[in-house]
Amino acid sequence: MTLQDSFNAPRGPNLDDRSEDDVLELLQTSEIGEIGLHPNGSNYVFVVRFETELGGDVPLMGVYKPQAGERPLRDFPRGLHKRERASYLLSRILGWPDIPPTVIRGGPHGEGSVQLFIHADEEDTYFSMRDDLSDQFESIAGFDVVVNNADRKGGACLKDADGKIWAIDQGLTFNPYARVRTVMFEFCGQPINPRLVESLKQLRPLLSTDSGVEVSESSDPKADLISELKATLSDGDLDGLCARIDTVLEDPV
Repeated sequence: MTLQDSFNAPRGPNLDDRSEDDVLELLQTSEIGEIGLHPNGSNYVFVVRFETELGGDVPLMGVYKPQAGERPLRDFPRGLHKRERASYLLSRILGWPDIPPTVIRGGPHGEGSVQLFIHADEEDTYFSMRDDLSDQFESIAGFDVVVNNADRKGGACLKDADGKIWAIDQGLTFNPYARVRTVMFEFCGQPINPRLVESLKQLRPLLSTDSGVEVSESSDPKADLISELKATLSDGDLDGLCARIDTVLEDPV
């Protein structure tokens, strides 16, 4: 099967067959085989096929975004691949939204983020799916507010063969200044789901460096994820994240 055949496959792997940690390990350690430039990337983005299968004849594929391929941006420092990883970490900590497993690793063009490739119909966009899948989009819209996403386009939401919506393209996130740009205007001014608010409330004291709250594996199974998130973000970006969570908790709309 060629890279193009893999890219056009009607169905990707069912992640229920493997643990998320297993997929992360494969993305981190598997040898990269074929590589091709993604046709729709604004930066240099590559689709890669690993010399590994997820099961059966399904190849492991990823989206590789090397730091060396990033265009300079006035309002974002270099290192957008780290923001992709930070967004994934936060989504795992919160339990929402669904972001494909994402790692930072070396590749043919140097260090970058590698995210599990999600097979999806390119004709499906936010605008064609929003009426039927508003519950899933609600969590993405809330997440974008918290991470200050400056790049939520209609095509940055993929529906897999099982009907799950995956949020992709989180490189322009965590800017300490207001930069939210989104197509999900329907959620503006709407109350945020109490379930989402509660998870933010539980996380907030664990993010502050001056809160006096210690995070350990014995007290929180997500301690390693929280520690890595704090280490991945700059102090200013972390402060901005905390401030936005505070704003949501004070007025959850």
